[in-house]
Formats: sequence, C-alpha cells, structure tokens
Amino acid sequence: MDILSVEKRLSLVRFRIHEKPHIVIDVSKCEECDYKVCVKACPAGLFSIDDEGRLHFNYEGCFECGTCRIVCPNEAISWEYPPGGFGVSLGFG
Repeated sequence: MDILSVEKRLSLVRFRIHEKPHIVIDVSKCEECDYKVCVKACPAGLFSIDDEGRLHFNYEGCFECGTCRIVCPNEAISWEYPPGGFGVSLGFG
C-alpha cells in the first residue's frame, strides 16, 4: 500500500460548485469582531481582510470542515452542507 503525501492527497480534491453558497456571513457582526480568527483558522484560506479592514469570503474552495463556524466568537457564520452531489469530493483512491 502506497502512502500518499499531503500534497498528493490535496491534488485529488475536487469541487462541484453549487450556485447558492452553503456558507453565509453576517458581515455586520464581523465588523464588531476584533479577532477575525476565521481568517487564520480556515484550512482552505477562504477568508481575507481588505485594506479597509473588511472581511471577504469565497465559498468555492470550501473543504466543508465547519472550522469557521466553530471558531467564530460572534456566531456570524450560517453554515450547512451543499445539496447532494455538490461541494468537495475527497479522492484518496
């Protein structure tokens, strides 16, 4: 049995993007947040802060791990799984 490196495993990840985001951010709550821990915690790096300090998010590369929802101190993240057949597919074959 071959052991795959993390890099090789990540190269097998596929995304089928649904038109409706499965994560919705209440940015008004984010404006009150001093920590923006979601930016550091997201393993896919989908959260960012612009030059004006505003939070931006892109759901299209989401690993569906739920980390953002768990670490958000202001409960600003509504998260649910994408519809069947959409989202991330981990192919560790």
